[in-house]
Amino acid sequence: MDLTGKAAIVTGSGRGLGLSYAAELARHGAAVVINDVDPEVAEAAVRGIVDAGGRATAVVAPVGSAEAADALVATAVREFGRLDVLVTNAGILRDKSLLKMTDDDFDQVIAVHLRGTFTCVRSAFGYFKESETPGRIVAIGSPTGQRGNFGQTNYAAAKAGIVGMVRTWALEMARSGVLVNAVVPVASTAMTRTVPYFAAAIEAEDAGLAMPDFFRKDLGFGTADDVAGLVAFLASDDAAGINGQVIGVGGDRIQLWSHPEPVLSVIAEGGWDAERIADEFAPQLRENLQSVGEKFPTLPPELDRSGA
Repeated sequence: MDLTGKAAIVTGSGRGLGLSYAAELARHGAAVVINDVDPEVAEAAVRGIVDAGGRATAVVAPVGSAEAADALVATAVREFGRLDVLVTNAGILRDKSLLKMTDDDFDQVIAVHLRGTFTCVRSAFGYFKESETPGRIVAIGSPTGQRGNFGQTNYAAAKAGIVGMVRTWALEMARSGVLVNAVVPVASTAMTRTVPYFAAAIEAEDAGLAMPDFFRKDLGFGTADDVAGLVAFLASDDAAGINGQVIGVGGDRIQLWSHPEPVLSVIAEGGWDAERIADEFAPQLRENLQSVGEKFPTLPPELDRSGA
């Protein structure tokens, strides 16, 4: 797989998952625009890629505004002469249960995740279309956006919205030869480090050891680097024909998520009133209720740190 001669933007790439994506793209030959709100973090990321033999530059700005999105695209074109790949990874967390979540908690998360993805993709697609570049867009989703998660109203809304936009953009961009897909990573992050369930996996990672198979295989949970290969693949010419898909990856597992489809359809001559629904549809509905939230299996005793 060769990305030599291509240029990529990765938002929120100063550290963590975003940095892994940027480093992997650079390792395959792409020049990369690093983005972060902290100038020291951004420059350190650039130095790491350059020291490894890659090409990188930085844009220090919070994503969300049209101005920030346009600056990212302009920087790629000015510094590298082109833009071929956009990875929208930037995000923040403001986790609180519904009654404790403020308007500001909600708005900040939506602004960075959802609006930031929208503005960056709009700017990049404008360049792709005008320059007739068959670009690649990889939008980062989350299991929370697919399944929901307690205390993450804002984050769940943003990540579900990103997937909805990806499906729409796949239709709108197809004629221009631009491919857009969503990646759902399941990996060690600052957030998972605080969850006792993952403690044994984090311990192994910090010690430079492989995570236990229970995490890597049963849960599909791994390191940031385990996700980066999928991002590089979707950025490449090898991903031709793959459009509008939602692909999950973590540890040793990769998954294709289905798009929502009806699981139960019942016809009633003349339509449905409330009484008819109660009498005829409700019993079938109750037999086919869909689950919400992630359901984690019980930890093997040797990996359970809850009593430690």
